[in-house]
Amino acid sequence: MTHASPGHAPPARSTPVPAPHRWWALAVLGLAQFMVVLDVTVVNVALPDIRADLGLGLSAASWVVTAYTLCFGGLMLLGGRLADIHGRRRVFLAGLVLFTLASLVAGLIGRGLTGSGAALIAARAVQGVGAALLSPSALSIVTTTFHGPERHRALGVWAAIGGGGAAVGVLLGGLLTSGPGWAWVFIVNVPVGVLVAVAMPRLVTAGKPDTPGRGGLDLPGALSITAGVALIIYGILKTGDGGWPSPAALLPPAAGAALIGVFVLVERRAAAPLVRLGLFARRPIASGGMVMLAASALLLSAFFLTSQYLQYVAGLSALQTGLAFLPAALATVAGAHLAAHLIPRTGPRPVAVVAFLITAAGMWLLSRLPAAPEVLLDVEPGFVLAALGLGAAFVTATTTAMTHVADEEAGVVSGTINMGHELGASLGIAVVAAVASGGFAQGYLVSAVTAIVVAVAAAPALPKGRPPAHTGPIFAH
Repeated sequence: MTHASPGHAPPARSTPVPAPHRWWALAVLGLAQFMVVLDVTVVNVALPDIRADLGLGLSAASWVVTAYTLCFGGLMLLGGRLADIHGRRRVFLAGLVLFTLASLVAGLIGRGLTGSGAALIAARAVQGVGAALLSPSALSIVTTTFHGPERHRALGVWAAIGGGGAAVGVLLGGLLTSGPGWAWVFIVNVPVGVLVAVAMPRLVTAGKPDTPGRGGLDLPGALSITAGVALIIYGILKTGDGGWPSPAALLPPAAGAALIGVFVLVERRAAAPLVRLGLFARRPIASGGMVMLAASALLLSAFFLTSQYLQYVAGLSALQTGLAFLPAALATVAGAHLAAHLIPRTGPRPVAVVAFLITAAGMWLLSRLPAAPEVLLDVEPGFVLAALGLGAAFVTATTTAMTHVADEEAGVVSGTINMGHELGASLGIAVVAAVASGGFAQGYLVSAVTAIVVAVAAAPALPKGRPPAHTGPIFAH
């Protein structure tokens, strides 16, 4: 037993020394995260111009969005695992370089200097891989750089970046496409990437890996789930091209389902699985994941359909389309804030049911759009209503999944929910691109029916009652 020396107080409990440039580091990391989140929606408004310049059909054009979200979501957990093994800053910089170079290639394709539609889709897939390395590494750096009350403030800023990036993306896409051209939707990432790459080593120390080499790397799991979902999406898009029920349309989804089965087997046997399958046996996580997948699919498919409708049918320019998206983007934020206040009082179940019913009403209004619409009178009410409901659904999903999670599981569950966000976006866009080949009204009507089905399923699936008080913010974009 040791005793303090006479005249000396017992040694104080050690606390982490704050990093001297931590707020500058947050600004730089936030800029990088803003860039990768923005790239989910920034392309939507530019798609008609991309289709015209590269000669892409509707289903092929959907891959310009889907290739990014699919690789981003499918490989995100692998990116987080790589950061644990090889160091956060190293993996962040590797993802940043990959994302920036892929953005440059996409921009060169847009300037007509190289490549084709297929090359652009490949560049978008590489962007998604870079984002999957960058995003979880950046969040890990933030959580380990800040401590105590400062961490909550920093993570609050981080959480706001997701919604801000999605909202600004549609406006920025319109500004750039109407101005210097759609290539600049990608080229604008290059100076940002260079700035972040130069600043990072000066602001964030390299640090040591958390689990250097331990537990292995679940590469088979990451590849099987990503490839499986990609094949299912490809099969869905083939049906939109009139391929059903040919082997060209039937075989890819069957192969994709088989690969998802392989993923399940791999996760059961892996020493360090990407996702512990036992998590999905827990009702809050499973039901929260279902709500996130559905909400993301409906929102991104609505963005995709409406950007096409406004430019092809309503005859709006890319800039006008971007401005027309702003009310819906604000409605998404308003719905999220409303749900955040209601869930502690009512619980997630009634909020989710009402949210998806509101979404269904908005989609139904959009399905009745005339051939010559008045944007403010015909388009905005349904679009804003759907966005309001889906903003509430996103908060319901994250709150439900994260409320009963222990601190040591928060990272993996948050990553799983974020993965559902990106994969839901990929599936939603694929489905409406296939259905909308028969007309925009059909795409919106399928979305309305889907929202009603999810509302009915959410009623018994989500936990009853109010959630316990949460001590910290919940993160999903």
